[in-house]
Amino acid sequence: MILPENFGIAMLITLLAGLATAIGGCIAFAVKPDNMKVLSAGLGFSAGVMIFLSFAEILPEAKEMLSVNFPNHFEWLVMGGFLLGIVIAIVIDYFVPDHIDTDNLLQQNECHDELKNGGNNKKFCKAGLFTTIAICVHNFPEGMATFLASSQNLTLGISVGVAIAIHNIPEGIAVALPVYHSTGKRRYAMLYSSLSGLSEPLGAFIGVFLLQLFLPQILLGFLFATVAGIMIYISFDTLLPLSREYGSWHLSMIGIMSGIIFMWAAMLVIS
Repeated sequence: MILPENFGIAMLITLLAGLATAIGGCIAFAVKPDNMKVLSAGLGFSAGVMIFLSFAEILPEAKEMLSVNFPNHFEWLVMGGFLLGIVIAIVIDYFVPDHIDTDNLLQQNECHDELKNGGNNKKFCKAGLFTTIAICVHNFPEGMATFLASSQNLTLGISVGVAIAIHNIPEGIAVALPVYHSTGKRRYAMLYSSLSGLSEPLGAFIGVFLLQLFLPQILLGFLFATVAGIMIYISFDTLLPLSREYGSWHLSMIGIMSGIIFMWAAMLVIS
């Protein structure tokens, strides 16, 4: 198997982005529910970065790759790949919903002692388990997206990795809270929140297989378009609603515009 030239650094970026769920695990113990404004703006920033990268960088690169081998049909292939990415994300969402009401769990933090002293904590244990499984499934295509971007364009990969990492923080919170409430042990909560992010490197390994399967890079542009579709869906279905949930729409908009302007400026400096 011929590995991509940037295989090591691409895997490292993917791993670090996935393990950002552990940061969410820490926040679950340290941040009160009325002090989440920074996270709200950060989620908006992540959405702005991913939306801008998808339309300004990833889709144009997909067009450039596909136009070499499919000069008369590359636009349709890009559109097809983009729609396929959205469909993949929708199917995963339908069969494995990843939303959990973290606000209610945060507000029940004061009930922790009661639960430890014989309260019914089975529902918290079940919530933690199913949330971990759901987030693992959701993180799988994100890992593939981060790896594919990093292996082809390191600057683009770092940008995608940072956006995914910010996105993974609230997922870590969603995993850590119910596990902590059901066990009363922080180490278990941190373990589960960290493990939920390790499916991203698994997605990266699948990305390696796809690179081998489609070499030479005839259909790599199609994969890039698919990645863009997944990123756009994540932005509008997960990041923006969570940003609004943790703060206000004004904070979300500030984050979104900051993310777009930051990435635009960064691309101008790099170019």
